[in-house]
Amino acid sequence: MARRRWRDGRGVLRVPGEAQGVEVPLEIAASYRARTRGLLGRTSIDGALLLSPAKSIHTFGMRMPIDVAYLDRRLTVRAVRTMRPGRLGLPRPRARHVLEAEAGAMAGWGLRAGVRVEVGEGG
Repeated sequence: MARRRWRDGRGVLRVPGEAQGVEVPLEIAASYRARTRGLLGRTSIDGALLLSPAKSIHTFGMRMPIDVAYLDRRLTVRAVRTMRPGRLGLPRPRARHVLEAEAGAMAGWGLRAGVRVEVGEGG
């Protein structure tokens, strides 16, 4: 499988589901600078933020609790966790990308371990 290389910008996250699934607005942080900034200083996010490449994150300097999903190279969710501000997440084996969203959002989208998501253009 070819290596995914994204650029900073916007897209759409597709989460498969019972009927048609869910499409979520997505911000993509692929540069070092964008990944480092992440959600720091924000009080909310519309949709999700994809950090790529990334194996772990921290929530130091965050103003809100967040859901974190660790994705492998095939965009299959390896684990989903909720993290409060001021925490350090350990690196996840086989994780290549990290999704971040407001706490509770991922459960509403049906995002859980074993689900394979898609990242599309636009959004």
